[in-house]
Order: sequence, then C-alpha cells, then structure tokens
Amino acid sequence: MPHLQTTPAIPSHVLAAGTETVDPSGPIPQLVIAALVGIVVIIALITWLKVHPFVALTIGALGVGLGAGLAPEKAVTSFGDGFGATMTSVGILVGLGSMFGKLLVDSGAADRVVDTLVRRSSAAALPWTMALIGALIGLPMFFEVGLVLLIPIIVLVAKRSSVPIMKIAIPALAGLSTMHAFVPPHPGPLVAVSTVGADLGTTLAFGIVLAIPVIVLAGPVFARFAARWVDVPVPDIFGARGEDPAHSGREARRTPATEDTASLPHGKSDFTRVISEPRSPSFAVALVGILLPVVLMLAQAIREAIAPDAGGAWVGVLDFLGTPMIAIGIATVYAMVFFAIGGGMDRSAVAKSLESALPPVAGVLLIVGAGGGFKQVLIDTGIGGVIADAVKDSGISVLLVAWVVAALVRVATGSATVATVTAAGIMAPIAHDLSSPMTSLLVLAIGAGSVFLSHVNDAGFWLVKGYLNTSVGQTFKSWSVLECLISVIGLVGVLVAGIFIR
Repeated sequence: MPHLQTTPAIPSHVLAAGTETVDPSGPIPQLVIAALVGIVVIIALITWLKVHPFVALTIGALGVGLGAGLAPEKAVTSFGDGFGATMTSVGILVGLGSMFGKLLVDSGAADRVVDTLVRRSSAAALPWTMALIGALIGLPMFFEVGLVLLIPIIVLVAKRSSVPIMKIAIPALAGLSTMHAFVPPHPGPLVAVSTVGADLGTTLAFGIVLAIPVIVLAGPVFARFAARWVDVPVPDIFGARGEDPAHSGREARRTPATEDTASLPHGKSDFTRVISEPRSPSFAVALVGILLPVVLMLAQAIREAIAPDAGGAWVGVLDFLGTPMIAIGIATVYAMVFFAIGGGMDRSAVAKSLESALPPVAGVLLIVGAGGGFKQVLIDTGIGGVIADAVKDSGISVLLVAWVVAALVRVATGSATVATVTAAGIMAPIAHDLSSPMTSLLVLAIGAGSVFLSHVNDAGFWLVKGYLNTSVGQTFKSWSVLECLISVIGLVGVLVAGIFIR
C-alpha cells in the first residue's frame, strides 16, 4: 500500500504477553496515536463526563482496536477474550475474598482482633498497634470496607487514650492502604499479577516484605509530623450506630440477657443490671483465619523457590493448597464454620452475610474485567509490542516506567484500580522478557504508582475528609501526603530490590 512507504518499517511481528507473536494491525504511528487517544478518551470519560470506569474502559478499548486497524468483529472478540480471561483468574478470588471479609466483620472476629491488640498496648505503642491493625484488617478486605470499619476504631481509641487523632488515624490508614496497593488478594495486585503473568506466591511474599518498611515510615513515623500539621479534635460522628458496619452483625450475635446483682459492702444490694454482650470468636481463631490463605500461598511459593524439582505426594498437596483459589476458598469455609460458631451466627445469618458480600464488589469486578479486555486489545493490535520495544530501547528502568504510567493514570482518574489495570495492560508485553521475580517487582511498581497523590477526584479523599472532619487543606497535608509516601517509598523499595534481583 502507498501509505506504508512513508512510514517507519513495521516489524513482521511483535511479541505478546506470552510466547505467541502478533502481526501489527497497522503502521507504528497509527498504533501509537490510537493508544494515546484511547487512554485520553478513558480519562476524559471518567473525570469530565463522570462515566463509570467500566463503560469508559470498554469504549476506550474498542476505540483503540478500531483506531489501530482491527476489524470491528475482531476488536469485540479481542476485548471479550481479555475480559473473560481476567475474570477467570481474578473474579473468583475477589468474590471469595469479599465473602471472607464480610464474615470477618459480621462474626465479630475483626472486633476481637482490634480489642485484643488495643487493650494490650500502652499510649506510646498505640500508633504502632494501629498500624498493625490496619494491616491485618487490610489483608482480607477491600479498601473502602476496611476504611469504614477502621474509622469507628480510630475515633474510639483516640477518645479513650487522649492521643492526638492523627497519631492514631495515619498509622491505621497506612497499614490499610499499603496492603491494598501491594498485597493480593486485593483486586489491583490480583489483576496486575494475572495481566503480566507474575507468580502470585512470589508477589505475595515480596509484597509483604516491602509493606513492612512502607507502613513503618508512612505510618507511625509520619504520624508524628501529621499530628503537628493537622491538629484537629476527635470527631463525634458515630453517635448513631447506623454508620458502624459491624453494628448489625453485633446486634444479631447478642446473647440472651442475664441479670447481674452488684453488691455494696455488708451484703447490701446496690442495683441489678442487665447484661447482654455479643459473642465473638477468640483472638486465636480470628488470627488463624486472617493468616490462613497467606500461609498456604507462601508455603507453595517457598517450596517452588527452594525445591523446584521436588516430587511426591506432599508436593502435589502443597501446590494444590497453595493455589490462590483453593487457599482463599479454604479460608472462606474456615470463616463460615469457626467465625460463625464463635460469633453465635445461625445458618440464616451466615447465608445473609455471604449474600450481602457480593453486590458491593460487582462494580470492581466489571472494572477489572474491562481492564483485562483493554490489555488484550493492546496486545492483539501490536501496540503492546511497540511499547515494549520503545521501553527496551530507551534504557529506562522498566520498574520506573511502570510506576510512572500507573501514577499518571491515578492522578488523572483518581482510581487506583483503573490505574492498575491500565498500567498492567500497557506493561504486559514487556513482562515477557523478565524473570519471574522481576515480573513480581513489576506488579509492585504498578501498585506503588496506583496510590500516588490521592486528591479531589478520589473518593477515598472525601471519605477520609468526612470521617475525620478535616478541611480540604488538612486532608491534603495528611491523607494526600500519606498516599504519596506509600507510593514513593514503595517505588524506592522496588528499585533497590531490582538491583539485586534479575
């Protein structure tokens, strides 16, 4: 064709995210322009027209396919294939994880963990304890659910201890947000793992190791400065129990009321009080449930690292139990049995808890699936290969590029999930030439970029502002700075690890 003579030479094929090769659907300038316009359209639809990210990603992906030269039916098929593949690998895990998190709240297991840790902490140790609580709560729960659950805990602890609320809130939010960014089974890390073909166990291990210094520096350490910059009183926002997500479950678990006579000296009765306390699982039962899927997946990853060629029945059993779907499924069944029994929940209460866990994540699942479809369109058009070649030829660290892409989308859209799925789709072809450990670091770099600079277009910004009763400026100086610290410290950790891991 005449127009090909004036454009740069097109390689006969480009590598996709796996081992297959893909013929470019058009000349390189056309592919690049289609990709850039598609990303701009996605951002504009979300930020300007306030279109739901699922619809925006779908329109953008199909537009990229058509603009890059794919036939209409091929563009639709490509998007559908990517959507289905992503939902197969991620959808089940997100659903099971959401059920586990709901049972953790409704059974009182979350209350038990928090109460036990706070009760055993001094005032000086409370910021560190709250960071641990944020991390534990953040491990199995989605960010928004964990935030709503943590807020009454933060307010209650700050009131009882007379410690400035920022010294309590910042560490807890740091633990929660860090887990959301770096540690599966949260949707962001999960879809990044699936998209770039990383090993989930290795990513989980690296994510936990990286999370420790990030939480320490962005949590208790930064909280000392935040408490001076943002000196606000403890808000009184939970006078009505209706806003406490654990309240309905707590009321359903109350034991029959019993009378208790409190006596004065010499046997004189003072008054009779009625006690009706909600039941909850023990601290040990709750902690085992939270850590169970992590231990199973880590055990399988460690086995692969130290004995990759091992055989035998024990290897098969360990690999089976460490499969993410099985590990999280076992944890969910554990919660149904031990959390429910310990929390005094009957079968109807358990069924209601499981049923109510799924609607809140429907939107997240659609966004994740659309992100997978967008990724597949980038691959099938050959755009992914063009991006991969450009990054390799630039000499810039792949990890830094991944962080920058995710951070730009995050700042533009306000959504960590959209930032993750978009960046993962763009970086997927590059992951083909990376080792398994480096691919896991790529996932963490994307996760770090996805939480950079939460501001006014992020729902989390307004949630924190509203719950802590801070001004917009104070929220910038506390929550926004916290998110930037998590992102930048995470990036530094990933880049340092990348020096030693190849």
